[in-house]
Amino acid sequence: MNTTNNKRRRDSKEKITKSFVELLQTREIKDITVSDIIKMTGLNRSTFYANYIDIFDLADKTRETLENEFSNLFAEYDYFNERSGALKMFTHIKENQIFYKTYFKLCYDDKHLISTYDPRRAEKEHIDSNLKYHIEFFRNGLNAIIKLWLSGGCKESPEEMAQVLKQEYSGR
Repeated sequence: MNTTNNKRRRDSKEKITKSFVELLQTREIKDITVSDIIKMTGLNRSTFYANYIDIFDLADKTRETLENEFSNLFAEYDYFNERSGALKMFTHIKENQIFYKTYFKLCYDDKHLISTYDPRRAEKEHIDSNLKYHIEFFRNGLNAIIKLWLSGGCKESPEEMAQVLKQEYSGR
């Protein structure tokens, strides 16, 4: 029986996702086909379609998985109230560069961003007017820094990047 969580199905989905991520390192999403993936995995086309509607469905589900993994990294961590949170984040990014490059490549609509913002931080820093603009500025700025760092091969250390973030926020 082909139930949602059986080992064979999980293994097939893992192979498909791994191949997809590998292809994304050298191609744009629009240039990846189901045929490419089934050739790489050795799976049947029907196996792909039993799990995904099309390449964009695979991309969406892969992006959701990556977002959940990132959220879980900081689930029990008061990231924005501790300066070491930035170091933890940059260390994780450096250790998982392909993961993050893939994530940003899958954000083709730019509506999904990897950073989260804890409104308690705004309260602590007495930001009450135009909060939505502050949050948007912070999210986009942090994502831009991460993308730039990734595109340069993460040459600066996580400590240096945490310091960059701290300096950007030191005016508060």
